[in-house]
Amino acid sequence: MIDFSIAPKTLKALQLQRENNKFVRSIARYYDENEHTDARPEDQEQLKKNAAAMLKVLGGPEPGEGQFLTNIMLGEIRSMGDPVTAGMIATQGLGNAAIRAVATPEQRERFDKLYCSMAITEPGFGSDTSAVATTAKLDPATNEWILNGEKIFVTSGKRCDAIVAWATLDKSKGRAAIKSFIVEKDRPGCTLTKLEHKLGIRASDTASIVFEDCRIPYDNILGSPEIKEAKTGQVGVLATFDATRPGVASQGIGVGRAALEFTKEKLEELGYTFPYDKGIHSLSAVQKEILNMEANLDAARYLVWQSASMLDKAQRNSLESSMGKAKAGRVIGDVCQKCVAILGPLGYSRDWLVEKWMRDCKINDIYEGTGQIQMLVVCRQVLGFKRDQLK
Repeated sequence: MIDFSIAPKTLKALQLQRENNKFVRSIARYYDENEHTDARPEDQEQLKKNAAAMLKVLGGPEPGEGQFLTNIMLGEIRSMGDPVTAGMIATQGLGNAAIRAVATPEQRERFDKLYCSMAITEPGFGSDTSAVATTAKLDPATNEWILNGEKIFVTSGKRCDAIVAWATLDKSKGRAAIKSFIVEKDRPGCTLTKLEHKLGIRASDTASIVFEDCRIPYDNILGSPEIKEAKTGQVGVLATFDATRPGVASQGIGVGRAALEFTKEKLEELGYTFPYDKGIHSLSAVQKEILNMEANLDAARYLVWQSASMLDKAQRNSLESSMGKAKAGRVIGDVCQKCVAILGPLGYSRDWLVEKWMRDCKINDIYEGTGQIQMLVVCRQVLGFKRDQLK
């Protein structure tokens, strides 16, 4: 049985996050209009105070407490303030989730205090992760890995301390040879070459990074360097998606929830009510629309919570994490666009944050695997098909 009961301290933390969101929303427009700007000192100070207060409430994990699920719940509420602005002082990135998923205890000890980004996409591919062209060659003289290649669309590539990069040990061996490597950004041969200008989540930098004969220690590989049979290849690196997709999905749900709650609030000011005890035939078109959006957001939320709960139990959640992300990506886009439409010209205006939320939410159906890729993953697992049987 799935248990979504929430510990008292988590409930207190969720309420505190709602209070913190008031400040985050007050600065969100500034960073949306000033992409790639470092956090202003006064904003940084307040964000750090908010984070310290949150840590004080949460404390350390208690025996049996679901840390993944707690983080997912908090991530949703945090994103209702802004999906990325609060992250400007974050100490953990997508790469850290990959490290927690597959790293050895020694690697966790070495890298847990670094802010780690994830670098997968390359100029030659987007969704087809088996097409990785970045290479990693072992130099037997120094026992170091030498990386060569280019990564694009690296989230937080500018502000991170290290990068979890996907590279192949042998292109002729296909997917089985693809491994993850931790590259500290100050390593010679690791160069940031470009910052992207984006539609949404503009407070988060997105970078291109080039590796040119970049040397890293042998122990910076995540998982085993052994190239296994193709049927088991990429299991380690793909397991990182199982850990990161619930977080990305919850981020999007938070944005959709912000748009929906704001829209309801404005409609209620005009006298609208949203009764849950009346038949659908007796509701107005707007009432039906709002209640339908709430139902879809709830469905997406519980799918994501299920996948996070499975991680807490050390269960494989590839199917559930893809189902949650696919559902969330489609729902939040629909919710945000409809909220803009319902609010009319003011919804489209920059006077309110609704138009920003509509721009911000689109990325959640793209990064960490597009909605189409999630559907492929789900279909393969449900139908028992292999990759070459269903593309």
